[in-house]
Amino acid sequence: MTPEADPVELVGREPDERLLSDDLAQLPDSVGRPEEPAESASRRRLVGIGATLTGVTLLGGIALAALGVIAALSSGFSLAAIGALAIGLLLVGTHWGWVHVAEASADALDARRNRALLVRRRRWLSSIEPYTRWEVTTSPGEDGSITILTTRHRPVRTGAGAFTFVREIIAREVHSGEEPAAAVAERAELLRREAAAETTRERERYDAVNATYRQALLAHDDEQQRLAALRATSEALSEGINANLRDPPLTE
Repeated sequence: MTPEADPVELVGREPDERLLSDDLAQLPDSVGRPEEPAESASRRRLVGIGATLTGVTLLGGIALAALGVIAALSSGFSLAAIGALAIGLLLVGTHWGWVHVAEASADALDARRNRALLVRRRRWLSSIEPYTRWEVTTSPGEDGSITILTTRHRPVRTGAGAFTFVREIIAREVHSGEEPAAAVAERAELLRREAAAETTRERERYDAVNATYRQALLAHDDEQQRLAALRATSEALSEGINANLRDPPLTE
């Protein structure tokens, strides 16, 4: 089994943006889920317009290119034939651009419309702390059995000073439908308590390291302020001395 993450390696890191999308399933249910923006009608319209323009541009480009080829073969490579061929090929080569323009426009509209929701999603993301969580869940089988799963959600480092989680199934117990329901429920409750105890232990480990880290930051800030005050005092003293040196000397 993979060892637990060292809090020292994770403290001070920020949750990875992937936890809002690709890595969301790696998170335990206990942290909740962010609000999901609803697809707007304006986005569907813009995407539809982009798809339509893409098709029109492609067909138009093919038609122009074919017209240019026909004109060149029938009456030689005139300026009109070359121009039609060149424009047709340009349209064919760039017809997918309408899709990207439509997507970018729709994303910009959604960002403005969902500005408050995006702020709430960012706030939810920033509330996630990098310590291991343990969870116990049950699922029924078609044969009447009950499976008890113990899952570990372990934080791991990613690039640029961030972290995400890895979901690992630690234990799987299958109880037949013939077992007493009370016994299965008691077993599940025992495992749930053990998982809660492990989670509490990991959180306490992280909190202890995080408190030390925050104190070090405050001490660093205080030292920076002290040095800034000393620099300001030295600069003022130096300016006063230089001002006196620039004055003409006293004559007796």
